[in-house]
Amino acid sequence: MASNPPKLKIEITSNERLKTLKEKFEARFGESPLFYACAPGRVNLIGEHIDYCGYSVLPMAIEQNILAAVSVNSLGTIQLANTNPQYQDFKVPCSEEIVIDREDPKWHYYFLCGVKGIQEKFGIARLAGMSCVVDGTIPPSSGLSSSSALVCCSGLLTMEANHKSLSKVALAEICAKSERYIGTEGGGMDQSISFLAEKGTAKLIEFQPLRATDVKLPEGAVFVISNCCVEMNKAASSHYNIRVVECRIATKMLAQARGLDPRALLKLSQVQTELKASLEEMLVLVDEVLHPESYSREEICKVLDITSEQLCTELLSANTQH
Repeated sequence: MASNPPKLKIEITSNERLKTLKEKFEARFGESPLFYACAPGRVNLIGEHIDYCGYSVLPMAIEQNILAAVSVNSLGTIQLANTNPQYQDFKVPCSEEIVIDREDPKWHYYFLCGVKGIQEKFGIARLAGMSCVVDGTIPPSSGLSSSSALVCCSGLLTMEANHKSLSKVALAEICAKSERYIGTEGGGMDQSISFLAEKGTAKLIEFQPLRATDVKLPEGAVFVISNCCVEMNKAASSHYNIRVVECRIATKMLAQARGLDPRALLKLSQVQTELKASLEEMLVLVDEVLHPESYSREEICKVLDITSEQLCTELLSANTQH
């Protein structure tokens, strides 16, 4: 597997989607794109909602993706357009600080997450002006990581437009962190498989440190992904982050119960590592320490010996303060 994102030469006329995107870019900006960037969506085969606990997952990329046509402009602005008319154009001067509104998670804020991540990684005082038209074939808010693919595509093209270079692993880590600007406290699976995927194989994704191992798919196997058409924007509600903070609180409680310092631990896998426990032993520990009924704020604070203010600032996310 190549360590850096590959740069490929593609004949535009033989690819209808690229040809159409090029035409829309030219109609919008009056020039041809300088390059194209692409990031796929994903489906998870094993290990749903455990990456943010530090545990391994087994996703694979899908054919549906986010594709962007890009040029570097001399206007000193980032100009965004989308082939889907439901997503409005957006423009921001490169001289301004990038601000991402968590209360209003529109499509361009996901794009700006990737831009901001690259800017901060390299300490770029003034970003290159960019004109971009984005085309997506991943059904939005369908659980196939359309938002993460957009963040990854944005990070990739921002890196290229500003003449920087990073490995795919480094890009995945940056994009996982930068998506948190919009309020989603994910564990990094979506961004990792978007950058590290290869044809014909799923990937065993492990964390701390991030690494990927091929898991070859059966020859001739076909995976059918059914869309129930019920949309869920992770950043627009607290449902996703509630699970994350519940696991974070459980981590602290299990650590406390076994004499570990809970201040240094945020993920369940860290507790398991510290205790040198098997998964079976961890299940027994959960049953011993935690009760199945809901915990009140007061009970959590009493068990962890923290104030309500510490609970809010150290354990809860912005959209789970309730």
